[in-house]
Amino acid sequence: MLNPSGKRHKSNQVWLDEHVNDPYVQKAKIDGYRSRAAYKLIEIDQKDRLIKPGSVIVDLGSAPGSWCQVASKKIGTGTSPGKIIAIDLLEMQGMAHVDFIQGDFSEAGPLNLIAEKLAGVKVDLVMSDMLPNMTGVAAIDSPRAIYLCELAAEFALEHLKPEGKFLTKAYQGPGFEAFFSQLKLQFKTVVSRKPDASRDRSAEVFLLASGLR
Repeated sequence: MLNPSGKRHKSNQVWLDEHVNDPYVQKAKIDGYRSRAAYKLIEIDQKDRLIKPGSVIVDLGSAPGSWCQVASKKIGTGTSPGKIIAIDLLEMQGMAHVDFIQGDFSEAGPLNLIAEKLAGVKVDLVMSDMLPNMTGVAAIDSPRAIYLCELAAEFALEHLKPEGKFLTKAYQGPGFEAFFSQLKLQFKTVVSRKPDASRDRSAEVFLLASGLR
C-alpha cells in the first residue's frame, strides 16, 4: 500500500520482510500448504486430537484452504471417509473430501446451504479461522472479531454432536473475557491455545470448546 507521497508505508514493509523470512511461510511452501496457518491447526490437533478418520467437519472462513488441507488428509484415511463443508467470502481451490461454498457466513442463505449439505448429520468439529479486516485499533478490531466468534459458536451449538468440538480463533481485547465465559456456560471444557506458529506479538489466540452442556 502506498501513501499519498508514493512511498511505501514503513509498517507494511516491515510486515512484508517478516512474512518473506518467516520459517513457517517457507515451510508451508516446501510442504505444499496454502498458508502458514496449517501449522497452527497441526499443533493444536497433535495436542488435542481434534481430527479423526471419518469425521464430519465444518470450516468457517476456510480460504485459502490450509486448514482444509490438514483435515482432509486425516478424515479420509479410514474405510469410511469423512467430509468437510467449507465456506468463505473468497474463492478457494477444491480438494478431496471438501465441499466448498463461496458466501458470507453471517447471511442466512449460505447458512442454509451448509445445513442442506449436512442433511441433518451432526458435526464432529466446527473450526473457524475467521477474523475481520483488522484496523490495528483494538477497540474496533476486538468487538468485530468477537462478533464473528459468537456467530461461529451459535452455529456450533446448533450443529455439533453432543461430544463435538468447537475451535475458533479469537482476538484478545475488549469482549474476549466475556466470550470465554460464555463458552464455559455452553461447553463442558474450554481451553485456550497459542500455537508456536502464532506470532508472539499477535493478539490472536485459539479457543477450544468440547462437549455440549
